Amino acid sequence: MPHNATSSSHAGLQVAVLVSIGRHPLTARARRADQDARAVEMALSLDDAAIRLVHAGGNDDDNEEALRGYLGMGIDEINVIKQASNADIVPALVTSLRDAAPQLVFTGSRAEVGEGSGLVPYLLAEALGWPVINGLAQVESIEHGVATVLQALPRGKRRRLRVRLPAIATVDSNAPPARQSAFGPARRGELAARACSSMPDELQAQWHMQTARKRPKRLKIVKSASARDRFKAAAAKAEGGSGQVLSDVSPEQGAEAIFKLLKEEDVLR
Repeated sequence: MPHNATSSSHAGLQVAVLVSIGRHPLTARARRADQDARAVEMALSLDDAAIRLVHAGGNDDDNEEALRGYLGMGIDEINVIKQASNADIVPALVTSLRDAAPQLVFTGSRAEVGEGSGLVPYLLAEALGWPVINGLAQVESIEHGVATVLQALPRGKRRRLRVRLPAIATVDSNAPPARQSAFGPARRGELAARACSSMPDELQAQWHMQTARKRPKRLKIVKSASARDRFKAAAAKAEGGSGQVLSDVSPEQGAEAIFKLLKEEDVLR
């Protein structure tokens, strides 16, 4: 697969990519996270760079299959930092990054499971004292410890930035899509797990978690180009003969009719 182009050699460049467990939006099955996979793809586009993948979390069977999706992109090994399910992963990641001392750290903009707040890159940057680049679209060049990158802006615009390394960059859906995961490399790759002390997330322990409710169905809204068309739509009689005109009724009867209409439109359940 051709690389996206870099204007200088990246020999000796140390790149770390933080990967997480994703979730398929339809089946809810564990998979590689889309934005994290794009971050891995961006790291692979840097010629001659030494790439290190890091995952902090559990290591059960479902997680292992999802992590092997990253190995199938051509990565030999993923460093798995074992953490408890209720742990705050930021301290463990800070320790790992300090020990490895990479020049660039790529992450997705937010996780697909768990909190999904998108705060991890900023908490890491605060702890390490590094700058953060959000919405990274492309790395143009790295020379003399300074990276020239393109940042994605709304409506397809791009902004060129120069940032001194080491730095953390978040990658979102504006980055090039990730290559497919090959079965053979995914099986041959290694998940190098190591134990690390887990610090409980005290704030998360205070939260009350519940399943999200299905959003109510929106009523149909007439969209017209001119004020005349909107007036005609508002003044037109209801089609189908299912409408009902109420006059001289009690408040209880009016409320009952409104409640029945909302139930029919699936606004109330």
